[in-house]
Amino acid sequence: MNQRRIITTAIYDSPAGPLRLGEFEGQLCLCDWAEAPRHAWLLARLERSLAATAVSGTTPCLETARGQLDQYFARKLRLFSIPLRLSGTDFRKQVWETLSTVPCGATESYLGIARRMQKPSAVRAVAGAVGSNPLSIIIPCHRIIAADGSLTGYRGGLEAKRFLLHLENPTL
Repeated sequence: MNQRRIITTAIYDSPAGPLRLGEFEGQLCLCDWAEAPRHAWLLARLERSLAATAVSGTTPCLETARGQLDQYFARKLRLFSIPLRLSGTDFRKQVWETLSTVPCGATESYLGIARRMQKPSAVRAVAGAVGSNPLSIIIPCHRIIAADGSLTGYRGGLEAKRFLLHLENPTL
């Protein structure tokens, strides 16, 4: 008999807005803005990709994620160390891994990410992958800005993006 695969999810009330955390097989697979317009789409995509069903609950992984997020928002943690489960195409995974190299307190442009990946003509594809990041904050897509330095779209909204950037670097 096949055992049902589960993504255990829980809400984390961050100072920037509610986040839905998700754990699959001991790894964090979701940290998304629970009230974002495309949150349901992202969760459904994750369920399809992992052939799993999301259910509310808690796990040691989710408790670790909560603790690390608490430390991050208290400005005591700059780099997350929780095990991650990336679920996406190879290109998206490469973009998300590249996002993780942008230091806390710094910003980078979409073009800069494309250049780091040695794919400077893939700026639009990079932007699409950044926008579909299922691990917001943990994989720091909020650090990505337009080439002219302006803030651009963010799944959690521009106010959340401003909040996070200021939290990491009050001079931004």
